[in-house]
Amino acid sequence: MGIITGVCTFLYHLPQIYKWLLKPYYITSFFMTVAFLVVRKAPGLCEHLATQREDGNSCDFDWREVEILMFLSAIVMMKNRRAITLEQHIGNLFLFSKVANVILFFRLDIRLGILYLALCLAFVMTCKPPLYMGPEYIKYFSDKTIDEELQSDSRVTWIVEFYANWSSDCQSFAPIFADLSLKYNCAGLRFGKVDIGRYGEVSQRYRVSTSPLAKQLPTLVLFQGGREIMRRPMVDNKGRAVSWTFNEENIIREFNLNELFQKSKKLSKTRGSKGEEQNGFQPEDESKKDQ
Repeated sequence: MGIITGVCTFLYHLPQIYKWLLKPYYITSFFMTVAFLVVRKAPGLCEHLATQREDGNSCDFDWREVEILMFLSAIVMMKNRRAITLEQHIGNLFLFSKVANVILFFRLDIRLGILYLALCLAFVMTCKPPLYMGPEYIKYFSDKTIDEELQSDSRVTWIVEFYANWSSDCQSFAPIFADLSLKYNCAGLRFGKVDIGRYGEVSQRYRVSTSPLAKQLPTLVLFQGGREIMRRPMVDNKGRAVSWTFNEENIIREFNLNELFQKSKKLSKTRGSKGEEQNGFQPEDESKKDQ
């Protein structure tokens, strides 16, 4: 049953996977992922490689290489248990396959190990994952516009994502946030983003750390009348994010988007101010945030 489900999932996402294969980042990642397999199995090349097999067959994996590959499979499966999008699943596979290939190439020949490691470093520095370029109803803020926009109309509720382009978690979350904006954007409920990797002052002003150790990226904050009502993930007393899964179901539930959308879309374009209580939200207790 699990195999059937996996095959159906693969076929469902096949058009998206095909589009990925046309992008240099994924093409290069794929070839780097299978590099050791190609070297070990390539006729005319594998005969000259070292092996620890008792039968001396250098064109097949030895017992240590099999162990490393099995350990790689276990690590990828554990990491993918928390993966949300297909991009995260594929990204985990590419990342840990490259790590395993570095170990395998160094075992095989130190010169091949150094060459592969150099290729990995060059790949990291020159080839970045493609950014999400799909449809969305999102306003992008700068350090000069965010305060003005959030406070310009007290009737409007904003859900703002604080992100950084270099964060893989933010890149994986981008299509989810875009999809939510397409479903829930209306006159009284708006979606925004601000790159705090670029605007460090905004990061400090809204208390969102860009440190990888803090694990606060991405952060979603709900504002009403320019005032913060709630945020996810919450942050503990040590400044580290409380573990929270950024999937569509969690966001809809935690931010009460369905009810908020029904009330916000009735907002007329005439000037006026409505109390925060009408939208069904109260500011979270600061002590709760520090839990």
